[in-house]
Amino acid sequence: MKKLNRRTSLKLVALLGAATVSALSTTAYSADTDINVGALRFTSHAASFVAMERGYFKDEGLNVTFKFFQAAQPMAVAVASKDVDYAVTAISGGLISLAEKGAAKVIGGALQEEAGIDGQKILASDAAYKAGLTSPAQLNGKTWAITQAGSSFHYMGSKIATKEGAQLKMKPLQKVGAIIGAMKSGQVDAWSIVPHIAKPLDKGGAVHIIGNVADYIPDYQVTVVFTSADNAANNRSTTQAFLRAFSKGAADFNAALVDKTAGEAAAEDMVKLVHKYVYVDRPYEKAAPSIRNGAMRISANAALNTISIKDQLDWFKSEKLVKDSITFETLVDSSYVEQK
Repeated sequence: MKKLNRRTSLKLVALLGAATVSALSTTAYSADTDINVGALRFTSHAASFVAMERGYFKDEGLNVTFKFFQAAQPMAVAVASKDVDYAVTAISGGLISLAEKGAAKVIGGALQEEAGIDGQKILASDAAYKAGLTSPAQLNGKTWAITQAGSSFHYMGSKIATKEGAQLKMKPLQKVGAIIGAMKSGQVDAWSIVPHIAKPLDKGGAVHIIGNVADYIPDYQVTVVFTSADNAANNRSTTQAFLRAFSKGAADFNAALVDKTAGEAAAEDMVKLVHKYVYVDRPYEKAAPSIRNGAMRISANAALNTISIKDQLDWFKSEKLVKDSITFETLVDSSYVEQK
């Protein structure tokens, strides 16, 4: 057997020490990893914004650059092409199809409907409201705004219509901004959206809140955290680091604005933080009420509601928007977070 000299022995000691630290550390990966994170300028994406502003990403060795989108499906394409490393948005037909091709994976949960917490609203345009659309029961024959076929807006509209025994005319308008314009002008009759957008529109009289999505889709996992299939399979330490930082951001947001257990000063600080990313074109005094009113639960520790995900997948299949052969395992990597 070859004898160990002093230099070799010191190297072994160093390696063993590093291995021990690596095994015990929750940030066992190379620091200063550059990643792009996809987001929408919605309060519902606040966990990522908090993680950025409070240094949680940096603590995990992640140098984050945000890339902002105006709809879910383009974000899914960006993740699959690796222009974006991690993203948070609603499940769409595009995301499911990319997962089927081995290009994307859902790794956690984000925004969720929860009993007792204000959630997404069902809206009617002022013109439709004055013509009698005062509750979801009158939706039959009306136009429903969606970004694209296979979007979360499509899913919500279809589920609401089914429970009401209604037929809807889906109208794709590509972007949320375009939908808001169409609602204000009466080009479409109805839509559903998160409260921080719905409530100001209702208050201004341009649209009217006529119901709650949670009454039709209880415990709906509205948005998820996802990444490329390659990241999920081969960049596990970085993916875990992202989820840890994201979860810390979610915990701060929930405590400040959802559960309201952190006190008024913390709530004010949180609203100011979120305002750096949401309603940036409005003065703080005008943006603050909408941000506060739009606070929905973000899943603790990025836990994923599998019942909701399976229901969404079944709906996409029933509408022939994705292949029947796609399974839950095709879409979701269950190894990262709690499944509930």
